[in-house]
Formats: sequence, C-alpha cells, structure tokens
Amino acid sequence: MSYTNAVATSATRTEQVYEVIRSELLNGGLHPGQKLKMVEFTERFGVSQSVIREALTRLTEQGLLIATPQRGFRVRDLSIEDIAELTETRIQVESLALRLAVQRGDLGWETGVLAAHHRLERTPVIRDDGTVSEDWSVQHRDFHQALLTGCGNRRLESVANSLRDSAELYRRWYWVLTDDHQRDLAREHRQLKEFALARDTDRAIEVLTEHIDRAPSLLIAYAREHGVDDLTPPAPQGQPQPS
Repeated sequence: MSYTNAVATSATRTEQVYEVIRSELLNGGLHPGQKLKMVEFTERFGVSQSVIREALTRLTEQGLLIATPQRGFRVRDLSIEDIAELTETRIQVESLALRLAVQRGDLGWETGVLAAHHRLERTPVIRDDGTVSEDWSVQHRDFHQALLTGCGNRRLESVANSLRDSAELYRRWYWVLTDDHQRDLAREHRQLKEFALARDTDRAIEVLTEHIDRAPSLLIAYAREHGVDDLTPPAPQGQPQPS
C-alpha cells in the first residue's frame, strides 16, 4: 500500500470510529463523567490507538469529551452552571453572527438559507423506533449554519458552530427528560428563515434567542425541581422531543 493510500485508509477508519462514538454519546450509550478506555476501543474497532485518539480528540474539540493529561478521555459532566453559561454564550455569539449575516448576506446566502430550510422541513424528525432521526439532526445543524454563513466572518462562524456542537448533549437530554409536546419547531425555523430573509434583524434575533434558550431553560427547571445540580438522566424512554 502506498503512503497516500495508507493515509486515506487511516482517515476513513478515524471517521468511522468518530461517527460511532459520537452517536453513542448523543444517544445515552456513554454516561456523563464516564472514563473511556483506549484499550477497549482498539479491541472493539480493530484499529490502532492513534486512530482512536484522533477520533476522541475531535469529540473533545466539540466539547463532548474532556481530555486530561496522563488520565486520558472522559465524557463531560453536565451541570446547571455549565448549561446556563453555555446558553448565555451561544445567545450572544449567534445573535452577533446573525445580525451581521442579515446585514451582509448576498443572493448566494439567501439561496443557501432557502435550500437548507427546504431540506429541514422535508426531513422527518422522528424515526420509526421513536428516536430522533440523525438525518434530521444533520439538516437542523446545516440550517443554522446556513443562517450564519452570511456574516462574512469565518472565525465567528467557527465559534458559533463549536458552541452549538457543545450544546448537543444538552439537547438530547432535553428530549429525554422534559415534556415539551406543545413546542412547534417547524414554526420556529420558518420564522427564523422569514425574518432573516426579510432583513428584519430584531425579530430574527428575538426568535433565535427564544429558540436557543427554550431547551436549556426547561432542562434547568427539571434539575431544580428534582433537587440536583448535576444531571444524570435515566435511560431514554418513550418518544423524545427535538429542539
């Protein structure tokens, strides 16, 4: 095998390992604070430790894992304080990015937002087994990224996207732990699209703020109601509610 082919094969294996572990993180297969053992992963996936380490490093960069020198990787702990701080930061950063996108976005940006929203609306949220569709999660992420792309600031976009990735665990826990059946997600996304394309900055940011804040607010309320600072949800039961 040539060097180029070897590198490509390694990258493919890393991507496969990354996708499996990420799915397990987001669907309750790995628990908050759980230490991840490199040896177990290498045996399970049949790959080298370097492949596992690269996949876990990517998940760490997204805020899903914590890397500690000499102690390896563990699933992040989830707490009321962290939820509140992350949410406050997301609202500030994404509001700024959206404001700039509305001001600076061109025809290409408008087309991208329309296309991303169309795909999101046409993708079922819930799968036959009652779990949230990973395809919908991808379209949801792409729609929010499309909204911010027009800001014309790649560093700001990168920060916003990273913060949204960090919030993914909380969104999944919100689906499991809270009862939010009255939420109309399709309406929220439709309003975001319409106000952004109408260049109505204030209304767009108002909808975005409520959209970001709803899930963490209900999750914090659940934690306080149950008298806990650190959330440890039960195994998922029933049909989750996406955010």
